[in-house]
Amino acid sequence: MSKQTVLGRVTQLAKANINALLDQAEDPQKMLDQLIRDYTNNITEAETAVATTIGNLRMLEADHTEDVDAAAEWGGKALAASRKADELRASGAAGDADRFDNLAKVALGRQLQSEKEAKTAEPTIAAQTEVVAKLKSGLDSMRNKLTELKAKRDELVARAKTAQAQNTMMDAVKNIDVMDPTSDLARFEDKVRREEAKALGKQELAASSLDAQFEALDDLGTSSEIDARLAALKPR
Repeated sequence: MSKQTVLGRVTQLAKANINALLDQAEDPQKMLDQLIRDYTNNITEAETAVATTIGNLRMLEADHTEDVDAAAEWGGKALAASRKADELRASGAAGDADRFDNLAKVALGRQLQSEKEAKTAEPTIAAQTEVVAKLKSGLDSMRNKLTELKAKRDELVARAKTAQAQNTMMDAVKNIDVMDPTSDLARFEDKVRREEAKALGKQELAASSLDAQFEALDDLGTSSEIDARLAALKPR
């Protein structure tokens, strides 16, 4: 997997719009569970790729350091050989002096080669360092997204349970409204009231009949009194 591919994959996943994905999902909870699995797998893959990229960068840095150290070492050898040549030439050993000058030239050539390799590697190291920084940032974003996904999943499950409980309660209330027992009580109460009214009517009727009987008795007593008085008026 190339650096560009790794970086593009991490960036794309890190910028994923979770809310938009949920809006498009028929079953958001299942969608989140699948996203969590996918994200976890993608993070694992990305971590492996990033670790490889970091390892390559560290190898480049180690090679660069080695080239820099080698350049310094060859420079030191060239200086030592040149000084030795100067000493020999001063003592009249021109042949030996030339040999050490040649050694100094060889060392300087090695120094130049090491410096060139170190300089050539520097832009690559700088680019790789920038890529690694972006990859690490992308991984952090992915981990944050994973945490967000898990929180969303937990929130969604809790909300779904609450909604289910509310729907169950509302269905029960609806059934109570449809089969309202108070309507039966009201009908029973009306029946009782009618029976009570009927009983009152009978009582009133009975009372009226009794009054009539007493009135008839009073009329009978009055008639008897009149007859008695009429008899008293007759001669004996």
